[in-house]
Amino acid sequence: MAVSYEQAIQNEIRLELGHEDCRLFRNNTGCLRNDRGRIVCFGLAKGSSDLIGWKTITITEEMIGERVAVFTAVEVKDKGRPTKEQKKFISVVQAAGGFAGIARSVEDAKKIMSTFVKG
Repeated sequence: MAVSYEQAIQNEIRLELGHEDCRLFRNNTGCLRNDRGRIVCFGLAKGSSDLIGWKTITITEEMIGERVAVFTAVEVKDKGRPTKEQKKFISVVQAAGGFAGIARSVEDAKKIMSTFVKG
């Protein structure tokens, strides 16, 4: 089965950013019927990003030297546009202080990871 350009970007981002301080996982979403005809839904939520994980950062002042995992959501697009639900999910993650955005390349994903948004 051929890999789409978007899948290739996702794989490239996961390989490039997958080090000890950052973990990203593929978040497949949708619903299917199982062999008994029941609908089984999977993934985080409708509109949730393609890559979900965390980036560990060192916090300042009162907790100097401590580390914390920051929720991370990367929506990967090649040429397509994000849906309304995807945009909302990214906004919610950013408002909560997480790393979130749309990436069309590894460089875009790196920019998302380097921008800390205070909630």
